[in-house]
Amino acid sequence: MTIPAGIPSYLQMVALPRECGPVLIPSAYEDENGHMNIRHYFDLEAQAIAEVFDRMGITDDYRATRGQGFFTAEHHIRYYAEVHVGDRVSVHARIVERSDKVVHAMAFLVDDTTERLASTLEVTATHVDLTSRRVVPFADDVAAAVDRELARTDVDWPAPVCGAMGIRVRARS
Repeated sequence: MTIPAGIPSYLQMVALPRECGPVLIPSAYEDENGHMNIRHYFDLEAQAIAEVFDRMGITDDYRATRGQGFFTAEHHIRYYAEVHVGDRVSVHARIVERSDKVVHAMAFLVDDTTERLASTLEVTATHVDLTSRRVVPFADDVAAAVDRELARTDVDWPAPVCGAMGIRVRARS
């Protein structure tokens, strides 16, 4: 199989932390077109991103004690290959970049049966005060946790980002 330009290989992706799976795709996931329904790609990939945020300490306890959390500001999902009932899939994730208030992350749903990338979910999430509902900077310990995760998933290949989203820098006037 030829991998499209800019897409990491199966071995590169599975070297990232596995956040979800392996999952054997049940018949209940099949849609009317004979492959896994799009909602299940999204659910599995969103679960993987949630695992990363949990590992960074953004848990129910964090939200309750600090009154802060993350809101998804934007997401983009791409499909590369069909997943069928009976295939085994895993989801791997990485932090792409961060600012003092925003995390840009990706999840890679790989079909372990065919050793192909099936889908990516790209997310930007903003750190917010849950009372004011406003974006706020990370506390030092949160920034350090994000940096540890960024280092943990630092690889020698560029993330296949969509190019339409990510960390935005506002011009100062």
